[in-house]
Amino acid sequence: MVVIKLQGGSRVRLAGDVVQIDGRRPQFIAEAKRAADEAGKALSRTAGSTIPVTPIVAFAGSGMIDVHGLPKGCLVTSYRELDHLLSSYGERIGPRTVMKLYSIAKHPVTYVQPKPAAQVEAYTWYTSQVLPDKKPVAR
Repeated sequence: MVVIKLQGGSRVRLAGDVVQIDGRRPQFIAEAKRAADEAGKALSRTAGSTIPVTPIVAFAGSGMIDVHGLPKGCLVTSYRELDHLLSSYGERIGPRTVMKLYSIAKHPVTYVQPKPAAQVEAYTWYTSQVLPDKKPVAR
């Protein structure tokens, strides 16, 4: 999952999971990890198999990017270098798999969480010995 963040002409300082731009520390890395985790869970739930999603933060702007340590579990690049980063990993999945993942990702049911009321209705409140329309005999 690629997250594009605007940096403008500001310098971006990166030290692990900490990003600093103009003295502020936005939570870009944590947001990207959280979004990738949610997308991975949604895709995996719909596909019925584990689908890993790697978070990538790409900075768009003309400012410098100072790296004093890379974050774990997240890739960081400039917007101009994004195509090189993506192609450097090679083709890990075939065209047919890409089309299957695309169809899962674009389907609206993938990102819709079942409502708690639907989960409650799906639960069977009665035992198998007593039919729901019959009351047990009082003795």
